[in-house]
Amino acid sequence: MNGDQAEMMRTQMVYDANRKSVGAAYLLWFFLGGFGAHRFYLGHIVSGAIQCALFVLGWMTVWIVIGAVPLTVIGIWWVVDAFLIPGMARDHNLELAGALTGDGPRKDGFGPARVAR
Repeated sequence: MNGDQAEMMRTQMVYDANRKSVGAAYLLWFFLGGFGAHRFYLGHIVSGAIQCALFVLGWMTVWIVIGAVPLTVIGIWWVVDAFLIPGMARDHNLELAGALTGDGPRKDGFGPARVAR
């Protein structure tokens, strides 16, 4: 095995170890979606934190009726995320592949919007 093959195998192993699974994201979405666990998993930290804060705030204030508003927002967001998860996982995996191969963002609209370093 030459150096190029070893590097390709190493890159493939790093990719496989760090890629995000759509199935795992859907499990997190279904069981812990209100807390935004699927968004944390897919690398969307800020929106995951907002989702978690709204969920907790909603349950803390549900007894005075005002909590129904953030819980309704989270419920709608939860359903919308069911359709967004495959795209979020694909985007993360394309960014990872681009970062590992040294390819920058593509100009044609396909591929990662930014390269994670």
